[in-house]
Amino acid sequence: MPILSRRSLIFGAASLAALAPKLSLAQGAPAIHVLKDRNCGCCEAWVQILRADGMTVTTENSFGTLLIRHKLDNGIPQEMISCHTGETDGYFIEGHVPPADIRRLLEERPDAVGLAVPGMPYGSPGMGPEESREAYDVFLIRRDGSTEVFTSYEAAA
Repeated sequence: MPILSRRSLIFGAASLAALAPKLSLAQGAPAIHVLKDRNCGCCEAWVQILRADGMTVTTENSFGTLLIRHKLDNGIPQEMISCHTGETDGYFIEGHVPPADIRRLLEERPDAVGLAVPGMPYGSPGMGPEESREAYDVFLIRRDGSTEVFTSYEAAA
């Protein structure tokens, strides 16, 4: 069995101290995997907004009936469908959901399928400037398929 020298112990402690801020930053940054159409500009804009918010995002190209089937098979009701689907920590994120709502979902951890912004409301993240947005709601999708408003965003003045 190797014996730790004082030098090894000091080096190890210094390495841990140097890495600690990065580890806590990584723990605070949700990871999300996004299924999207490779040709969709608004999907890519949403991904960039999540990254700018500090999230770790991976993407996978999918489209058409394959993507719709994935959504329906995982509990996203047809009336909640939008253009892309994210998966994070056991939840599905459908459409242009703001990063703050994703973080709130992960903090509160309700018993739910996830969140959805159905359609593509103008001014939601990735769909144009927030200062000229239309009013829209973020819905919580319950496991029984029911939905309720999670957050409401008023139209810009």
